[in-house]
Amino acid sequence: MWLCYDVDTADYCDRAGVSDVVRKRALCSDLTVVGPALLNDINLGPFVINGSLFDTGKPVLVVPKDAEATLSPRRVLVGWDSRVEASRAVREALDLLSRAEEVRVALVDPEVTCTRNGTEPGADVTAYLTRHGARVSVDWLRSGSKPAATVLAQHAIDTSANMIVMGAYGSRRLRERLFGGVTRWVEGKPPLPLFLAR
Repeated sequence: MWLCYDVDTADYCDRAGVSDVVRKRALCSDLTVVGPALLNDINLGPFVINGSLFDTGKPVLVVPKDAEATLSPRRVLVGWDSRVEASRAVREALDLLSRAEEVRVALVDPEVTCTRNGTEPGADVTAYLTRHGARVSVDWLRSGSKPAATVLAQHAIDTSANMIVMGAYGSRRLRERLFGGVTRWVEGKPPLPLFLAR
């Protein structure tokens, strides 16, 4: 697989202008990769996430320390909850999901409803991914009152996942909280890339 990419560190701007500089670059990119240096930078990291993920609608690959940055993971865990953001994450990651050896769609405490999840939660996204050549299975997980992120992270460990794909949620006011949540996620969890889309 051939990848065309660009690494550019030529722009210098004040902290307030970082989001706009990143947004302009991300608009003409398929994916923004955020590595451990930015994840650990509370002054710049939130601006980079805002500019690349929220201001463009483009996906971001968060790569924590000691994680392997790859666009060819063998086993991928998809956090699914039938929301628009999860659907966009799956669509944006479709190329890597269809090439993976195994894709596990994980639903935490899914409710069977005729509107949101359907009578068989996860069946809709499984059919979609299967049509695109992915090898998919569905896992219904119980939270046991734990946060969904904790349950997904443990399931990623249990299934030897190489990457997690999920939707990023949050209004403009919640962006810094999302960055903090992503940072806490990658600090306390296994070193796995996290593919986010909104």
